[in-house]
Amino acid sequence: MTQNKGKALIIGAGIAGLSSAYYLLQKGWQVEILEQNDLTNNCSYGNAGMIVPSHFTPLAAPGVVAQGIRWMFDSKSPFYVKPSLNSKLISWGLQFLKHSNQKHVDHSAAAIRDLNLASSKLYNDIAETDGFDFELNQNGILMLYKTEKVAEEEIELAYKAMNMGLSVDILNKKEIQELEPHTQLDVIGGINYKCDGHMNPVKLMKQMIAYLKNNNVIFHTHHKVTGFETSGNNIKTVIANGKQFTADRFIMTGGSFLPELAQKAGLSIQLMPGKGYSLMHSPNNPLHKMEHAALLLEARVAVTPMNGQIRFGGTMELASHKEKINMKRVEGIIRSIPKYLPDFQMEIPKESEIWFGYRPCAPDGLPYLGQSSKLKNLIIAGGGGMMGLSLGPIFGKTVSELANDQKPTVEIKIFNPERFN
Repeated sequence: MTQNKGKALIIGAGIAGLSSAYYLLQKGWQVEILEQNDLTNNCSYGNAGMIVPSHFTPLAAPGVVAQGIRWMFDSKSPFYVKPSLNSKLISWGLQFLKHSNQKHVDHSAAAIRDLNLASSKLYNDIAETDGFDFELNQNGILMLYKTEKVAEEEIELAYKAMNMGLSVDILNKKEIQELEPHTQLDVIGGINYKCDGHMNPVKLMKQMIAYLKNNNVIFHTHHKVTGFETSGNNIKTVIANGKQFTADRFIMTGGSFLPELAQKAGLSIQLMPGKGYSLMHSPNNPLHKMEHAALLLEARVAVTPMNGQIRFGGTMELASHKEKINMKRVEGIIRSIPKYLPDFQMEIPKESEIWFGYRPCAPDGLPYLGQSSKLKNLIIAGGGGMMGLSLGPIFGKTVSELANDQKPTVEIKIFNPERFN
């Protein structure tokens, strides 16, 4: 730790907020965190725990719109946009349509890759720190496919990944099965993105919170931000739970609630919550275990070995926040699993066994990361979408660098948080 630089107030205790606190501590900042819930209820806990340099293609990409429209008429499909006259959804949708083209993909790919690769290296460093053991495994993620059409698309993407310097193997049915000797795979082949990895997000979050508390970070739980007081181009006070909080630097994370937070500060950030579901499964036969995390591509289902069990997750349901589980979507996940993994015959779980959370999805598929131009002492880090956990450490490192008026390790210009203003 270095000498005290001042006080930093972080809004949000997801992985972006906790990582920001972690790296600000290393630079000698006094840190406090405001969290509207307790410390067990955000999207960083229930996700697939994947580190994904492979995800260099943003959500807004060619073909996504047409595929999404087809899926919208299937109640069990992996992707759904609830039709609505909500002005925020309409505005988001127009920007999404504008960016769903190859030019945007080509313009964004290197920046997304670099952000994820930098974050992956930081995870390696965190895992070697005393007090951390979150099952980090950098042995790759398998992209499994059953159809020739998807195989052709994925192989083309794999060659692009190779040209971008990523470590990738294109494997036939026999080769992919050799990587999973304990589980039968019913697929025609797959891609091993050896640049990827996975972890146990519950362990990571709990250990990060313990580390921060042990290093004098103050947490204010059940403190929902209701307002900001500004003076000129600076935030002076944040109001939460009827109290006033002052700081030298303010960091706004907030996950899928980032737009509401930004609006209270007089800023506009476009983002829609993408609801996803996950559940933990203990194989009936303990010998049927997975060595790698995987994505069942046609079904859009994530599979992650975790603490002796397997986490299955999926669906993207774009709508407003709604605390209701759509069992049709859960059924879609469960029914698709044995089509790829015949050893995993599963019953539809009870609602109490299902976790759900909201991915913060920007309309161009890119995160929001950078200094506010309107409020000089505000840094924004969020909108990671399906890459949120993967990007956590580099979000935090970048926040710390900006707070210390240093040039960020990774180029972030494309992630300007006020790019839609």
